[in-house]
Amino acid sequence: MPKITVIELSAAQRTALENGHRNSAGCAFRGRCQMILLKSQGRTSSEVAEIVGVCEMSVHNWVHRYQDQGIVGLETKPGRGRKAILQEQDLESVRQVVVEHRQCLSVAKAEVEQALGKSFSQETLARFVKKTVEVTSVCENARAASRVRKFTHSKLKA
Repeated sequence: MPKITVIELSAAQRTALENGHRNSAGCAFRGRCQMILLKSQGRTSSEVAEIVGVCEMSVHNWVHRYQDQGIVGLETKPGRGRKAILQEQDLESVRQVVVEHRQCLSVAKAEVEQALGKSFSQETLARFVKKTVEVTSVCENARAASRVRKFTHSKLKA
């Protein structure tokens, strides 16, 4: 029978973990807090893994990281995931081309690809424009607030 690692938590540590488990916006962080709370109850790593829905090795890794770094170690480190193809520095180039060819996104995509020397899909361009247009239109139209579109989720409110 393997040795069960029981994590001793102070009242402040337990409160911080419970708060992270209940109120955190990220589901990954909530699951990691739950792992540590379950391990502090004396459960085995295989039991915790089954409850949380991860492999046993993940439980071991997060327990060790918590012991080394505390609750800060349970947060996802920045820089994870794929980097965006279109960056904020490309905004002005994209804006000029899209304004010129706003009715034909495929032509705008081809010109932006040629100007920036990057290859991307039409959906990537559309996503970038949609994400940045709201910010730029709010800045440019601060005086004309009535022209800024505000989207509401009427289906969610009903």
